[in-house]
Amino acid sequence: MKNHLKLIPFLFLCQFAMAQVDVTYSDLVWSDEFDTNGAINASKWHHQTQLPSGGGWFNGEQQHYTNQLTNSFVNAGFLNIVAKKESFTDQNVTKQYTSARLNSKFAFKYGRVDVRAKLPIGAGTWPAIWLLGKNVNELGGFFQATHGTMNWPACGEIDVMEHGIYPSQPINFIGSAVHTTSSSGNTINKDGTLVKNLGTDFHVYSLNWSPNQLTFLVDNVAFYTYNPADKDAKTWPFDAEQYVLLNVAMGGIAGKIPSDFTQAGMEVDYVRVYQDTTPDIKAPTNFTASIGETTGSTIELLLKGSDNVSNIFYDVKYGNQNVTVTGLSGVQKSYIITGLSSNTSYSFNITAKDASNNQAANNPIVLNAKTITESNLICSGTSKLAQQGAFLVGYNYEYKTEGNNVKITYTLLDTDKTDVFAYLWKQIPFGETDMKKTTGKTFTHTLTGQTVGSSINYAVKFAFAGGLSATQYYAYEVGSSCSTSIEEAMVEKDIYFNNPAKNFINITSKNKIDKVELYDLSGDLVLASSVNTSKIDVQALQTGLYTIIFYLEKEKVAMKVMVEN
Repeated sequence: MKNHLKLIPFLFLCQFAMAQVDVTYSDLVWSDEFDTNGAINASKWHHQTQLPSGGGWFNGEQQHYTNQLTNSFVNAGFLNIVAKKESFTDQNVTKQYTSARLNSKFAFKYGRVDVRAKLPIGAGTWPAIWLLGKNVNELGGFFQATHGTMNWPACGEIDVMEHGIYPSQPINFIGSAVHTTSSSGNTINKDGTLVKNLGTDFHVYSLNWSPNQLTFLVDNVAFYTYNPADKDAKTWPFDAEQYVLLNVAMGGIAGKIPSDFTQAGMEVDYVRVYQDTTPDIKAPTNFTASIGETTGSTIELLLKGSDNVSNIFYDVKYGNQNVTVTGLSGVQKSYIITGLSSNTSYSFNITAKDASNNQAANNPIVLNAKTITESNLICSGTSKLAQQGAFLVGYNYEYKTEGNNVKITYTLLDTDKTDVFAYLWKQIPFGETDMKKTTGKTFTHTLTGQTVGSSINYAVKFAFAGGLSATQYYAYEVGSSCSTSIEEAMVEKDIYFNNPAKNFINITSKNKIDKVELYDLSGDLVLASSVNTSKIDVQALQTGLYTIIFYLEKEKVAMKVMVEN
């Protein structure tokens, strides 16, 4: 549910890693180019018009689906699915809106679906491009009579594109979702993106479906991947055939339909399905594996291999555990094994294969590593304080000393933030470092060669679809074990000031401030005041980002301030 054209202030430009396609499918096996005007091609499409039990479609929708030519037709090379305001009676039920719901008569397992379409974006409309299991037990479906043995959501549902059902998102937002028995309805398995000129331009909405993952794309840019670690009937019913559906629903969770609504339509240029029809018989090459960073509870594996067709799939076995890790062909993959015991030796048996199960010639590689003694020198806590942007729920932070290293770990708790990346900010002199994603929205970075007893000051910038939020700076004494959180000791002082600041920084605080200092991004002191700490004159400073430090009775608080002159 989000866009990779992120609006980021110019001072914080950074690179974002995208979701990735793991297998490339290039052989066209089924398509409709909509070249013949008039009714849809009945050899390729089925009108699903039968109402579910109870006389209404799901999610409170208000339309009848019909096979009328006014609701679905081909004109000038485009399929038109048109939702209309009209009183219509069918199956002894009268509704005030009509539309069309089309089932493809072609079902397949694994491949890529591309649909080039232009969407209706008016209030109350709900256009969708999606897939259902061929075995779905659903009244009126094309495959129901011959294959309908599985109830929803056990059959699996893949929503390639939906619009109009995200009231908290901008109008140009589209979403993708996966429904299984492990999570359905308001599923947790979803994401989305903003699409430029959504209602006026055609865009290509795609699903890349491999034996290992589902990847969702817009205009060939991947933005979401569904790849559950444990693939079973509950999480992965996607080892059986699915078929394509196109429809425009009205109302329900798409919201109130305006009183002046007359009609709106989705135009489809083409629907294309690709698979691999030529068997892949070439095995992965150049398979290597080595040990990376080791902590008291984690061991990092560095994996790399190349393949002529797809990405590489690494099977990692240790103890009674067996996991599969997906890596890009020719690119080193970092995989962190978590939850390990301190000061313990482990052996990892690693094999590499491609999507066709061709095995690397040098399988297996066996690696041995030992976790270090777990440190109890930890400062941690939870906060929602921000120096830039805002946090809805907040974040967890942890600073852990291990020998002369400090491992910094942050977890973003905000559920509304998606496509999240994290960057560690050093306060003085200012610097930004990529943090490594471990799981979910947890990121880590280890500072090496630190001096026990010294003080370090760091914050974390979380960049996500649509913006960014930066935490407060936290001061941590290397080698310390905090009895209270850093936040309680260093930040919660109720200090307020105008940010950005023009000409003057006006400061209010319930605590006495002894001195205020400003540093530029290179760490140079540019201004200090111990006389009037409630109004700082910054007229002589150039426009830019500065670190402002407040000296209280026994401690200091550091934040960022933007000066605009």
